Amino acid sequence: MLVARSALLFTIAAFFEIGGAWLVWQGVREHRGWIWIGAGVIALGAYGFVATFQPQGDFGRVLAAYGGVFVAGSLVWGMVADGYRPDRWDIAGALICLAGMAVIMYAPRGR
Repeated sequence: MLVARSALLFTIAAFFEIGGAWLVWQGVREHRGWIWIGAGVIALGAYGFVATFQPQGDFGRVLAAYGGVFVAGSLVWGMVADGYRPDRWDIAGALICLAGMAVIMYAPRGR
């Protein structure tokens, strides 16, 4: 159950962080304005809170593992929001990052 909760929290964190960054990008690079930028800043702030709910208590481990989720989630976000089509190397890299996340976060440590 802890792994499922952790995975859900990583997914929510990715939604807020990637979504927030995308909103800022849209506001600045696509000239959509301050409302988009402000919404992005709020979403990025929410991301910071979501990470604190991870069952694992080590900040460095949680954020390091989250990096793998961020990589894969960014590719998915690009596909959905911008029509980006990852190539096989993008997909291979994302899978490697997710495997690293699983090792960092869920490997048995004997504690």
